[in-house]
Amino acid sequence: MNTNRPFECRDILPQMFTRRDLLRTVSAGFGWLAFKALAHGEAVAAQKSPLLPKAPHFAARAKRVIFLAMQGGPACQDTFDYKPKLSADSGKPGVARGGGSKLFGTPFKFSQSGKSGLWISELFPHLAKQADEMCLVRSMHTDIPNHPQAFVQLHTGSSQFVRPSMGAWMLYGLGTENQNLPGFITINPPVQFGSQNYGSAFLPAIYQGTRIGAAREKDGDGAAGAAASIPNITNSDLPRELQRKQLDLVQAMNRDFLYATNGDREVEGVIESFELAFRMQSEIPRVMEFTKETPETLKLYGIGERQTDGFARQCLMARRFVEAGVRFVEVCHPGWDQHQQLTAKLRQNCGAIDQPIAALLQDLKSRGLLKDTLVVWGGEFGRTPDGRKPDGRDHNAKGYTMWMAGGGVKGGLSYGSTDDYGYKAVENPVHVHDLHATILHLMGLDHEKLTFNYAGRDFRLTDVHGNVVKALVA
Repeated sequence: MNTNRPFECRDILPQMFTRRDLLRTVSAGFGWLAFKALAHGEAVAAQKSPLLPKAPHFAARAKRVIFLAMQGGPACQDTFDYKPKLSADSGKPGVARGGGSKLFGTPFKFSQSGKSGLWISELFPHLAKQADEMCLVRSMHTDIPNHPQAFVQLHTGSSQFVRPSMGAWMLYGLGTENQNLPGFITINPPVQFGSQNYGSAFLPAIYQGTRIGAAREKDGDGAAGAAASIPNITNSDLPRELQRKQLDLVQAMNRDFLYATNGDREVEGVIESFELAFRMQSEIPRVMEFTKETPETLKLYGIGERQTDGFARQCLMARRFVEAGVRFVEVCHPGWDQHQQLTAKLRQNCGAIDQPIAALLQDLKSRGLLKDTLVVWGGEFGRTPDGRKPDGRDHNAKGYTMWMAGGGVKGGLSYGSTDDYGYKAVENPVHVHDLHATILHLMGLDHEKLTFNYAGRDFRLTDVHGNVVKALVA
């Protein structure tokens, strides 16, 4: 059984019978197999759902996470890491690549924003107004400057092995507040890196993420978000009452199989997923529907505007999901791999996300949600200060910027720094393992105690690494 395959309702509400078959089965009684299954599964059915809310290890600063994943590696030198010396030395021989590469000073202006005076690029005029809510981590680094490995490590803590994703660990440790919705949702994840980024690996399958839509590189302008949906959310063959009876029969047999396999976790995950999907059918369409949002809110996010509409819908959807009790929501935006034509492409990317993200922070704050909702922004790595092609930057894992807001972090803070060119983290370096440890800490979880025993050892999101960056905590 592939526990990392995308979760769809057709997987969970199987069309085993025609309506006539179902009526005949129900009217005649379940028969010996179902009777046996019900008898064996009665004790298992009485167990509490693994998705019920769980107490954290200690008092939490945040209750939920929205992770804004920018796939491709945003250039910190052009967005949140002001490097005047790089601009002064633009055109000189490169420091990262060599071999004919030249330093490339940013084509964008920076200015200080908010009372905190954070340096933010002109590419983010809306987000700059939220500067005092933002905690910039300008000394991030990771292990491998290749997209697949770095993106997977950002999500799972490992670039080499299949491991549970950050959202799955969060759901395993804390459960979720709304039992009619998935506790972990990923909106438009990039298809080229697969479901490993939101999978549960060796954790029970119920903790894997539910995918809504899928983003592709050509949708870097954010247009993909407009059509994001969950396939097969409705059942056109059976009314709800008969569907419930069909599911009861199927679940009885599943529980019999669970009993026969001495509590196989994958079977248990299927059982829980079947029940969750049945409940989702009425709840998901309501949460994803924007008709009750005010025109002012839609305008705030940029919904209806060509450049911002797709990503704006994703951000508003994320707010609605966390407001409804979802524990972890990831919102993805592709197309940040700018080896050339950086000036035009980066302007396009930032134009698609700037207003929606600023609106998300403002909207969460106005509803009293930002104080306990942790918003995280960033990509799998950064870009070099030089490039082998004009108007472009190459991959760089040695130094880059991510930021957080809300959820117990210090707003208006710039933490750590890279060198004068934005190439390598030199002051207070923060590894991706440290980021994971800090996010878990803000959620009230000790990253060293959130473990799962598999193959004879206790595994955790941070493996044997990671330190909480307490300077980021308010």
